[in-house]
Amino acid sequence: MKDCSPRGEMLPGLSNQYHRFRSLRPRLFLGAVSLLLSVGVCMAPRLAVAQSLPTASRLGDLQIGGGFVFAKSNYNSNPINLIGGAAYTTFAIRPHWGGEFDFRHVRSTSDSTVYERTYEIGPRIFLTRGRLIPYAKVMYGRGVYNFSNNIANIAYNIYTFGGGADYSITRSINLRADYEYQNWMSFPLGTLRPSVVTIGAAYHFHE
Repeated sequence: MKDCSPRGEMLPGLSNQYHRFRSLRPRLFLGAVSLLLSVGVCMAPRLAVAQSLPTASRLGDLQIGGGFVFAKSNYNSNPINLIGGAAYTTFAIRPHWGGEFDFRHVRSTSDSTVYERTYEIGPRIFLTRGRLIPYAKVMYGRGVYNFSNNIANIAYNIYTFGGGADYSITRSINLRADYEYQNWMSFPLGTLRPSVVTIGAAYHFHE
């Protein structure tokens, strides 16, 4: 991948943002992990009560999972392939709609110093067709891009259109195939629009 800046120098105008964000990186990561744990902890008592109630009386439908991520991105018009991991949780509060939170971290296969990390949240709609649950979603969040040779590590607002399907192999386990088309806002030297595929599995809380 080509690097438009001299080795060891910051991109123009990014030095101050870089130092500010470095101090926030541990808190962002811990925040994402804490959110996932909080969802599970807060919902556990309610789900226990829901087990004795009819389906129509339940507060919602929760799953928590993770998976492998394969992405195709670009920087300065040069294509980049990335691989990594993901964590996600969904909560359905109506028969056909609910919300989702996603965390992903992917690294370039050709330059280990380049990675993309995203935190996203948004609404989703879905249908239930036997064991298959196709869905569509719109997400908004924050993306972190680590530039080649670690010359800068900058966060950007992002929005995403996506969809996929969950497949129930048991009452407790769902498999997932997910696709996202991300848009990184105000990214320098052109627009960053990664295509992201996630293959994963989730634990489904049920009555």
